[in-house]
Amino acid sequence: MTVKVAVSGALGRMGRRIINLALQDPEIALCGALESEEKAKRFNNLGEALKEESLKGVPLTAEAQEVLKNCDVLIEFSNSTEGALEHTQTAVNLGKKVVIGTTGFSKEQLQKLEKLAKEGTVLFSPNMSLGVNLLFRLVQIATQVLKDKDFDIEIGEIHHRFKKDAPSGTAMKLAQIVAKELGVDLEKAVVFGRKGHYERAKNDIGIMTFRGGDVVGEHTVYFFGFGERLELTHRATNRDIFAKGALVAAKWIADKKPGKLYNMFDVLGL
Repeated sequence: MTVKVAVSGALGRMGRRIINLALQDPEIALCGALESEEKAKRFNNLGEALKEESLKGVPLTAEAQEVLKNCDVLIEFSNSTEGALEHTQTAVNLGKKVVIGTTGFSKEQLQKLEKLAKEGTVLFSPNMSLGVNLLFRLVQIATQVLKDKDFDIEIGEIHHRFKKDAPSGTAMKLAQIVAKELGVDLEKAVVFGRKGHYERAKNDIGIMTFRGGDVVGEHTVYFFGFGERLELTHRATNRDIFAKGALVAAKWIADKKPGKLYNMFDVLGL
């Protein structure tokens, strides 16, 4: 079965990698590309934009409805959360499936995604690599074991200087997992960086953000005890791990039904 895929954010770092890998996948057919109006109007098609002859028949536009009518799945990696929500709504209205990797959603926007997932088939993950999703599960297990053993839990994340949202969506997902296992309200427990003169409160979840150079992505969850420390770390050295995950998710979701907001745990069976 060949899955017809459209890519939103097609000319961005992730979009380009997804398209490059899709060209090498016999189970994927690229049917369209979405970009901002400013970028899309510069080119006649995706092939011209990426200087790839085989993509000259693939439309590049800012009009989601135009692109999606001939596609099965939208892979959403635009850098605008509002745009991602609009594209998802359009896809759901057309009966198309959606895989979302855009990060930076507010609590209210995530609630909108949950609602859309009851109407259409939607998958959202702030990180689609196998290793990071295994990290999610390991952090869940470690928190369950250590939460009553007087351990303090903090999160650190590092990305390249061009990343716009902070903390990363992956760091926030890690914090959500920790908060759920601790039984605390994340909004009350989270501490973004530290400044001032005060002690750490019990069940604080600190998040430290670093930006610099060309770091693809690094996340560490620290479990600080007395006399010992556990660190769970994932380091991404190539953006392709996220692109591969997005394509795996697109193929997986192609025959799935609406009803819940799917994630990579569903795809990977974790």
